[in-house]
Amino acid sequence: MNTTELRQKDVDGLKAEVKELQKAHFGLRMQKATQQLTNTATLRSTRRAIARAKTILAETTARQGAK
Repeated sequence: MNTTELRQKDVDGLKAEVKELQKAHFGLRMQKATQQLTNTATLRSTRRAIARAKTILAETTARQGAK
């Protein structure tokens, strides 16, 4: 999910997206631990997607708090 799609979501949608990405990242970590993960680059991309979503969430909450 790119930033334009994330910026269109509200706070609850962003929180749900972060939770979903964290769940996916946990699953990938477990696959890596059991030697089932073949493409380890997905760990990096999900970690960055989580950071991207959290950044936009923080910006959105700060903007709403300033109003």
